[in-house]
Formats: sequence, C-alpha cells, structure tokens
Amino acid sequence: MRKWFFAVLLTGLRPVAAQTCFELIPRPRSVEVLGPELFGADSLRTEVRCDAPAEWDDERYSLLVGPRGVQIRAKTAQGVVWARRTLEQLRDDEGRYPHVRIDDWPEFPVRGFLYDDGRNFAGVARIKHYLDLLSAYKANVFQWHLTDKPAWRIESRRYPCLNDGRYQRPGRDTGRYYTYDEIREVIGYARERGIRVVPEIDMPGHSDYFDAAFGFPMASEEGMDVLEGCLAEFFAEIPAESCPVIHIGSDEVLIPEPGRFMRWAQEFVRSHGRTPVVWDPGLPSDSLTIRQIWRDGGAGDAAVPSGVRFIDSWMGYLNYYDPLLFPAKLYFHTPCAGGRRSDEALGGILCMWNDVRVADKSLTEQHNGMAGGLLVFAERFWNGGRTVAEPQGTLLPAPDSEAMRGFEELQRRMAVHKRRFLEREMSYWEPLHASEWEVTFVADSVERSVVAWGDALDLDALCRRCGIPEGLPVLCRAVRRIESPCDTVRLFKVGFEAPARSNRISDGIAQQGCWPNDGRVTIDGRELPPPHWNEPGAYRFHFNTWARPEEEHPFTDEQLYWMRRPLPVALHEGTNRIEMTVRRHFVGQRFHLSFVEVAPR
Repeated sequence: MRKWFFAVLLTGLRPVAAQTCFELIPRPRSVEVLGPELFGADSLRTEVRCDAPAEWDDERYSLLVGPRGVQIRAKTAQGVVWARRTLEQLRDDEGRYPHVRIDDWPEFPVRGFLYDDGRNFAGVARIKHYLDLLSAYKANVFQWHLTDKPAWRIESRRYPCLNDGRYQRPGRDTGRYYTYDEIREVIGYARERGIRVVPEIDMPGHSDYFDAAFGFPMASEEGMDVLEGCLAEFFAEIPAESCPVIHIGSDEVLIPEPGRFMRWAQEFVRSHGRTPVVWDPGLPSDSLTIRQIWRDGGAGDAAVPSGVRFIDSWMGYLNYYDPLLFPAKLYFHTPCAGGRRSDEALGGILCMWNDVRVADKSLTEQHNGMAGGLLVFAERFWNGGRTVAEPQGTLLPAPDSEAMRGFEELQRRMAVHKRRFLEREMSYWEPLHASEWEVTFVADSVERSVVAWGDALDLDALCRRCGIPEGLPVLCRAVRRIESPCDTVRLFKVGFEAPARSNRISDGIAQQGCWPNDGRVTIDGRELPPPHWNEPGAYRFHFNTWARPEEEHPFTDEQLYWMRRPLPVALHEGTNRIEMTVRRHFVGQRFHLSFVEVAPR
C-alpha cells in the first residue's frame, strides 16, 4: 500500500504548511498521515498499553489509527486520557477516523484555568462543565478559587458561621457552598479527565465575610487560630494525595508583620503534606513556595523570579479584555517569558475573575470569552515557543507578516471547533483579520496619524504606541476600505467600547439613536444607525465600581458588543469606505472600536 507521510513539528508559532483532513487543538508534536483511508468507528477496536519507555513524559502518548484498530501507548493513565481526547477530535462528522500516527507531549507541565467561585457561586454541574472543556483541550489543572470577599464556599463544620448568608455580601449567592462530599466528587471527576484540582483558600486578604462573621481579621492572632482550625478540617477531609497543592492567595492586602503570617501559613500547609502556591506580587513567600505571577505585561514587567518555581498568569485575564481580541494577545504572548519549560518555569494558568455580580451563570463563558481564550491558551502552553515577532499585545501585526499568518491559521482551526464542538460556548466568537485602518488621534495639544491593523482596535494600546498620554481626552477617527464583488448586505458586530467585566468602568448603553462614547460610523458617508436599545442610558459608570453598589448590577448582553446581534451593512460593488469616530472622554475608559464581520453560517 502506498503511504503518504508528513511531519508536523511545531516550534514556536511557525504555521503548518500541509493541510490534513482534521484540525487539532492543540496541534500535536508529530503527525504522520499513513494513507487516504477513513475507518468507521464500528470497525475499530482500541488497544491501550501503558508500557512506554521510562524516559517518556507522564503526559506523552502515541496514537495509531489503522485497519487493525486504534493503538494507544503511554507511560501513565494521564497520557491515555490525552490520546483519547485527540481521538475525539480526529473523528469526522460522519464518525470516521483517518489513517494516522501521532506522537505528542506537552512543553509545560502546568496548563490550567482558574474560576472565581468566591464571588459568583457556580455549583457542581457548572464546574463539571468547565472541567469537560479543560480536558477536551488537554488543560491539566483547575484552580478552584473557593473564597473571596463575598463568601467562603467550603463547608465548615467547626465554624458554621462561615457558611451563614447573614455574614456574606447580599445578592452574591448567600448561603451557597460546597459540601466536602461535593468537593471530593469534583476532584474525582477532574481526575478521571486528566485534571488535578488546586483549591485556593485566599488569605489573609479578600476576606470581608471573615471580618463580618468573627469581628476580627484573618491576620490577627484570633484570626490565625480560626484559619488553623479551618485548614486542619479541610486537610482531614481532602487528603494530600487528592490535592497535594494548595493556593493560599496572599495578594492585595496590607497587614502588620506580613513575614510572620506567611511563615505560619506556609509551614502549616507543608506540615500537612501540601505544597503552597501564592500570588506574586503579594506578601513575601519563601523559595520553596510556587509563585503565580499575575502582573499584566511583558516578561520585563513580570519580573520573573530567579531560582523560584513560578506559574505564568501575566498574559492577562479573560474578564478584562475584549473576548474577540484577547485570543490574539494570548497567541503573541511567550509562555513563561522564555517559551520553554525549566525547573522554575512550570507553565501557565488562565484566569476568569467575576468581580461583578453574575445573574445568569450560563452567560459567564460567553461574556468573558472562555472557550476562545482556552483554545489559544491550550495551543500556546502545550507547544510553547517564543513569538515570531516583536510583542504585539492587543495590537495585531500586518496581514503579510509571519506572525499574522500563524494566528490566522489557528483561527481557521478555531472556526472548525466552533462548528463541530463548541457552537454554544463560542457563539460570541468571530475570527479577527488584519484589516488596515488609517487612524488619526486629535486632541488640544496633540495630533497623530498611524496605520493599524485588525477588525477590533485597542485604541489605548495604539495611543501608547503613538506617545499619547494616558487618559488625555482625545478624538479618534479611523478609516478602512472594504472591497465587495457585488452589491450585497453583510453582517458586522459594531462596538465603541469593550468594558472589563471587573471594575465595570463603562459609558454603558447609549441613549436611543446614539452609540456609546459619542461614536459614529458611516459607509461611504451614509450613517449606520445603532440598534434599538432596550435600556437606553443605563449602566453609565465613569468610575471604578469595586466594593460599591454599582458592582451588583450584572452585565447583560446588550452592554457587550460581541453579544449583540450583528447589524446588516449594505455594501456596493467595488470599494466601500468605512469611517468610525469615537471619543475618549473619562478616566479609565476602555478606548476601543470594532467592526467585525460575522462569517456566513
């Protein structure tokens, strides 16, 4: 039998030249297509062997699909799980599998996702759904942020007042918590899917509920006594073999004698056979504790520690950025600054913080772009490698650049996964292309013109690139041209801001007949009217809403351009001139515009 061979060896962000009959995320290290045959699922039997060489990584697997069935080889059960996940993606819409051999392993041992259950209680069913998504894309850590300012979400038999809704923030799922049986159920469910759970008990900050329940703070002598009892109960119920790693928070708090508190916390955790993790920046930790770096910026800004194990969470948070633009930021981010694992560089954790109250938990994923972010994160932290261009952040590179070609190739695979597996989870998502804009910024003291690319533009980042001072009131005018082969109507998602689902600073919903932030869009001089607003003038918060009553107003679809229905735009044959204007007029505004075409279904 004639055989067709090709190898896909991903290093960094090099795009794959060969096309296959399947689209895998993350892309495997090595793929060989052995022939044109497709095998029906009913005719294949699966053989699993855990006899791989000792030098294999615990997550490495090999997968062979052929006329004699499916052969999976791995060193551990973890590798077997990942082989099965790859097999699920290989199956086509008719239930057939290609004739293929795959050899695959991850670059980084930590590839995780954080959900903030302290602020918005999810419940076991939703947590299991998140775990299914993580496993599908070979993310192997779930950081379960179980306590935060509104509430303590862990059953407490010794101190039942911690579960009493009277001491929790009103409206934030008061009285809701996970029993120890439920926590064990989640841990077991995750283990079956190749995921280890890292519970986070945030201390001594982010603990308003604690002060309310006991009348003293966590960092006090009395507070440490209570914490010791809570932790001892948790460790007795959840053995070290189930959760060998515990996150203890430690950030965003000022306390007397921080060194003393941290020495006690780290030593107590280790005395129960656990490895502690802390946030960095945060209170001082010792060299044996893993640091999770959360600064949003480049490697220089992140101040990667020397001689200390660390986790990369400085690529940014899902809840902070435009969910259509954030995948690009993730793609152009170099994992752990160097792109390769080391004794110190463990990998990354993608975070989704829900500071604002969430009314409909089923919308959390779409409002924050979880699925799209997860796919890109999985690709980058499985394969590693440096970005092939200068750091782009939220600004897209030119369309003819190697970097943009690589991102377009990944978005092509993402579109396949949206259609085949994630229709609901990615219902908000559309690919971004490097459309060229002529952008002009005008203010009393400055005028700058620049070429920029992208269907969505982070104008704050572009202002920084142009040397325009942060917060300076400025008018932006952006012009692009769209070629159309005929007179037609196409659909676009149009936006003049992308509010963070955290501090909630936003111009809100505009008045009827207007766009937010004095926005305006014309096509060849014709005004594109905004949609009809259901809540005109609502949610206009030109200030940080953390710990304020305004933080309790949930986001609705209407407030987020990526969630709104696309608008029909009439285009004529030939060149169409699109002009958008938007004003930066208050401190903290997310200066942004978007004109994103919706792909035909």
